[in-house]
Amino acid sequence: MNTYRFRPGCIITRIKTESLFMPQTPPPATTVHAPAMMGILGCLAVFASAFCFYFSTVVIRWSREVVAIDSAYFAFFRFFLGFLVVCVIMGFQRQGPAPKRYHLLIGRTVGNCIAVYCFYQAVRYTSVAEANILNMTYPIFVVILSWVLLRHQRDPVAVAMVVLAVAGVWLILQPGRLGLTLTSLWGLASGISAAFAIVYLNLSRQHHDANTVLFYMFGLGSVLMFLFFHHHFFWPDVREFSYLALCGGAGIAGQFLITIGFRYVTAVEGGVISSTRILLAALLGPWLAGDPSLGGAGWMGALLIFGANVVLTVRKGR
Repeated sequence: MNTYRFRPGCIITRIKTESLFMPQTPPPATTVHAPAMMGILGCLAVFASAFCFYFSTVVIRWSREVVAIDSAYFAFFRFFLGFLVVCVIMGFQRQGPAPKRYHLLIGRTVGNCIAVYCFYQAVRYTSVAEANILNMTYPIFVVILSWVLLRHQRDPVAVAMVVLAVAGVWLILQPGRLGLTLTSLWGLASGISAAFAIVYLNLSRQHHDANTVLFYMFGLGSVLMFLFFHHHFFWPDVREFSYLALCGGAGIAGQFLITIGFRYVTAVEGGVISSTRILLAALLGPWLAGDPSLGGAGWMGALLIFGANVVLTVRKGR
């Protein structure tokens, strides 16, 4: 229905009364639920990153049957590819690195180099499942380092979780059957060195932006890997390059997915979802990598480490 209103000195103005009295149409449901949808996508991105990190190790296991590529070469290619990607991103953003505390950047780089190399060595000499599970013990060692170095962050519950995680590691390694050899300790060494890398990362992020940290980690990491392991490098053929690129690409994809995902999830959600790599390794190992099944003791150890990570993540997010 239309009504007409007269104003002195003006033309007749028509007003739609329906717009005054009829209820307004609510905004589309997609705008109301957009934050929830982004949260779901963030969780999926973090979970996809966990799978990418796991899949990069599966590629290494696949390559053993076809080509002869050393673990150091896989690690170098991952760092070098990451360096190229970061350079491209910084070029588009017209932003250069802005280092302020070189010792923190170097500490982050060295810790990460050792962690990745030990991780890939664990994949080479043990099972993919064992390597991934033991690599995911790094939150436990972060707690230990915090207990030693940061007295104000000491937490009795965290110490209890460390004890549970150590029991889980013991069950996975099964020292009575396998023996605590260097081969079985590669994965544990990757978790310890990754803990140092995480501590240095937290300190570095207080003074540097993410691109600067990644620029030095990937760039300096490539240089260090080349200096110490260049005798393992060679010009790859098409098949060898495909394995190097697939492994490195999966690792870099995981890095970017977890970076994107953590923009839309809480630290607790992200930490718990990231820890699902433990369960992925235990479940998918026999199917994708041809690993032997963990068995009862192995599963118990994996669940203990996963549970300890979840508790530590939840307490940290409070």
